[in-house]
Amino acid sequence: MTASENPSYRLSQLDALESEAIFIIREVVAELERPAMLFSGGKDSAVMLHLALKAFAPANLPFPVVHIDTGHNFDEVIEFRDAEVTRRGIRLVVGSVQEAIDRGEVAEERNGSRNRIQTPVLLATAEKHDFNALMGGARRDEEKARAKERVFSFRDDFGQWDPKNQRPELWNLYNARIHHGETIRVFPLSNWTELDIWSYIRQEKVALPSIYYAHEREVFERNGMLFGVHEFCQPRENEPTFTETVRYRTVGDASLTAAVRSNAFDIDDIVAEVAATRVTERGATRGDDRVSEAAMEDRKKEGYF
Repeated sequence: MTASENPSYRLSQLDALESEAIFIIREVVAELERPAMLFSGGKDSAVMLHLALKAFAPANLPFPVVHIDTGHNFDEVIEFRDAEVTRRGIRLVVGSVQEAIDRGEVAEERNGSRNRIQTPVLLATAEKHDFNALMGGARRDEEKARAKERVFSFRDDFGQWDPKNQRPELWNLYNARIHHGETIRVFPLSNWTELDIWSYIRQEKVALPSIYYAHEREVFERNGMLFGVHEFCQPRENEPTFTETVRYRTVGDASLTAAVRSNAFDIDDIVAEVAATRVTERGATRGDDRVSEAAMEDRKKEGYF
């Protein structure tokens, strides 16, 4: 019996989100000649890769995955990234911020952050490989600037985003028309929430780096956030270190990404924890978003995801 023959049939929220995301990914491949998908090894990119593999199964993934590597990484995440692309037989393209620094193309900020200089490396990597569509795992619930952006986000020939010049997306119809030099950023997870992501990870048994689950870690407190002691994130003289049971809600640049206190050792605990929280993962853990009220929007205008 089909859904139309059974009026009581209803898709669950996760099934509807999965269907929408798979449709978006297939639409990108159908309409644009040289797409790629960002894959950092984080939870959102792991879900997006899982959806892409479902979208084209049993065929191989028809595009490569891309990681803009700051060089300031959590070891667990890079190990997971490499293991996943090897296991799946996927081509990985890495844009190295460190190599761009060595060539004198970009320079670190005084605080050692490499977050902002990811943007020119991303744009150069896309140009080098002639990618005209890049799929990313950003979600609208993460941050205000991301809430403004369309699913198919037009970028000019400088890779820049104009929040006042966005295309309408009525009835889930996406305009992928671009001229030479222009690109499209695509966000298949736009309508997902953090709780949706974790519920889907539980439903689909999506593998993740261990850093997302509660574990003991040496940390220090800065600006009300707990940062793990790391090669790229060291305490100052007035910042004592201590051992705490924490987990990471998001895994960006290790020099800027904080952990949260947590006893969520398994997926069920994480789903319950996320359902009860009232602070987004970026708001709770990303020092780079506290630079200014419009920090993310400024970076997106320059070409950031």
